Amino acid sequence: MEGSLSALDIGILVLYCLVLVALGLYYRTKCRTAQQFMVADRSIPAWAAGLAVMSAYTSSISYIATPGKAYEENWHPFIFSICIIPVAWLVCKYAIPYYRKMKLVSAYSFLEERLGAWGRIYAAFSFLLFMVGRMAMILYLVSLLINAFVPWHIGIIIVVIGVITIVYTLLGGMEAVIWTDVMQSIVMIVGIVFCAVSLSSDIFSGAEPLIQSALDADKFSLGSLKLSLSSRTLWVMIIYGITENLRNLLADQNYVQKYSAVPTEREAKRSVWIAMAIYIPLTAIFLYIGTALFAFYSGAENTLAETVTKGDQVFPYFIATQLPAGLKGLILAAIVAAAMSTVDSALNCSSTVLLIDFAKRYFKPDMGERASLLFLRLMTVLWGVLGIAFALLMIRAKNALDLWWQISGIFGGGILGLFVLALLRIRVTLWQGLVSIALSIAVISWGTFARGLPDDWAWAQCNFDKIIVGAVGTATLMVAALLFGLLNRTRPAGA
Repeated sequence: MEGSLSALDIGILVLYCLVLVALGLYYRTKCRTAQQFMVADRSIPAWAAGLAVMSAYTSSISYIATPGKAYEENWHPFIFSICIIPVAWLVCKYAIPYYRKMKLVSAYSFLEERLGAWGRIYAAFSFLLFMVGRMAMILYLVSLLINAFVPWHIGIIIVVIGVITIVYTLLGGMEAVIWTDVMQSIVMIVGIVFCAVSLSSDIFSGAEPLIQSALDADKFSLGSLKLSLSSRTLWVMIIYGITENLRNLLADQNYVQKYSAVPTEREAKRSVWIAMAIYIPLTAIFLYIGTALFAFYSGAENTLAETVTKGDQVFPYFIATQLPAGLKGLILAAIVAAAMSTVDSALNCSSTVLLIDFAKRYFKPDMGERASLLFLRLMTVLWGVLGIAFALLMIRAKNALDLWWQISGIFGGGILGLFVLALLRIRVTLWQGLVSIALSIAVISWGTFARGLPDDWAWAQCNFDKIIVGAVGTATLMVAALLFGLLNRTRPAGA
């Protein structure tokens, strides 16, 4: 990639990082208790929490993968964002009132009350594993992008971004996380809107606008209406959109903790709708940029380098070769912002789960305020170091990213199913719950690994689109647990 940064671009990136550390130092004076560290004393306004929820939904991958998908294919990822609307309504109607009434800080304590300790332990442990992998993935990929513009080794970039994020999260707790997310969201939105406007002036001008090539290639399509679950059809995206958004807003500590940080239930619901009101059009802008890039590079005057062979590489190439000094630094700052907003949230939520669901629940229930705050900060550092370490491992293991997503899917496949069972008040015994989880893991493993099998084993092959394997695993867990629940109801008393 033909990229280089001017002194102005580097100055913008350095200034941005210094501001983040300064915010952490500022909010350190307000972070003196465990409650302040975890939920900012429930004092965050709804609009700020909404921006933080929105930033948790996006990441540096949104800058790369979403435009890349629209460039290579079409607008089918937009179905995912549309599916948020009914899910947000369900969560606001049923989940948030309960979470607020019980004053939950950890989402997984809800599972122990409804299902038993086994449900809480499994979900909390799966979440912690998922967060380490997510942090590693984000740090690795954003550093890979920045590495195309600066002469530093990618390992140094990973460590620098990781350490800065650990520092301001460690110092300021949830308040620092949310207010830095607010700043990062603004930088991200400004950067992406500028790119969309800049591209529009190129593809809509002239006697024969370049946008026509995108229209001719049906790039604005939302996907095939074919009744199939083996390819990326409209129906596959709806299944994926409903289940993944439900897992995010209902069962992911990243989101639950943010709308637990506002003063009232009404403010919590408002924060969710504010987040969705920004995220949905922002997704459309990301997709539009991918389509506009397809049109831009279809023109005879604009050619891609031979090294750009995948859709994911097109937007970074455009940033490197088409944007002027200063604006290039702003866009890169926006991409780093998106990465940091994901990592800081993961650090704060992981330390919270470690304190509430493990340390206080099983090891030291009477842990004092100072000890709790110290534990939270130590776990923030530990989980941050783990994220950095796994990101560094990804440098050599080129297939580590795909492998991690497969493993995390296996561990996390049952979490949504457990929350749905808890909401429906389906009671299962310990062994029944473990069997249901085991069946879910088995199905997800089959859906993940049983592909491209030899002809003799074709009967055992999974033909579902990979994107809905998690949904199939969730359905398996729910069906098994529902059958056990019915069995428990029909069994005579004392049997």
